[in-house]
Amino acid sequence: MNAEIKVGAKSYFINFKKFTDLSIPLKFNGEQPNTYNVNQASSFAYKDNSFVGDTRRGGPCNFETYTLTPHCNGTHTECIGHITDERVSINDSLRDMFMPATLITLTPCTTNETYSPCLNNDDLVVTKKEIESKLSSVDTSFLDGLIIRTVPNNENKLKKKYSGNESPFFTIEAMNYIVELGVKHLLVDFPSVDRLLDDGKLTCHNIFWETNNKKLNLAARGKTITEMIFVSNDIIDGKYLLNIQTPSFVSDAAPSKPIIFEVNEV
Repeated sequence: MNAEIKVGAKSYFINFKKFTDLSIPLKFNGEQPNTYNVNQASSFAYKDNSFVGDTRRGGPCNFETYTLTPHCNGTHTECIGHITDERVSINDSLRDMFMPATLITLTPCTTNETYSPCLNNDDLVVTKKEIESKLSSVDTSFLDGLIIRTVPNNENKLKKKYSGNESPFFTIEAMNYIVELGVKHLLVDFPSVDRLLDDGKLTCHNIFWETNNKKLNLAARGKTITEMIFVSNDIIDGKYLLNIQTPSFVSDAAPSKPIIFEVNEV
């Protein structure tokens, strides 16, 4: 299926049969990424009296119960309800079907930029300077979505366990810059836009959604953050059309399947 779309003042051709899935397949009871050492996503055959939901055990069909923690068990998309007292669901927040987006590749580094709580000397972070450099020649019409791949980039991310402060995160300056750019959907290949152990401040989450004291900011209700994606090295930086798929969970976050489509100027 082919289509022609207009983004800004230009027209682009899209082949909807040619796409890249940025989600990490969630292998219940198998190898999977994990944050904070929470219980891994698991499944088991449902049992009720003589019924067992496993054909290998004599059941008539496979019928399983699944347990997971979306924020910690792999690729997930979250909304402003993640950090507000008012319960807001991703099902109500994610209303954009297709978003012009840009993929960039960055190297987390030490910096003189800032964070709260204060940066440690060995913290590797995503900086405003690095983002500015990568976006210097980018068409701003393709910044509804910003997809960030970090290097080194290898398949260890498909099963990596994040328990301390070894993963990258954003500086205050970097996240303020992302907000200034008007990015609505931010996607990253690490477990949190904030330091994992941050004294509960969630500094960059609050900057992105422009929130304070856990109060809902209605203007940012449609913005999302997707964490723990994986972008293979054969996918080049540049313009894409982004689609984020989630189940209809009435929750602040849900497992997700971000998909990007190549765009070619007509």
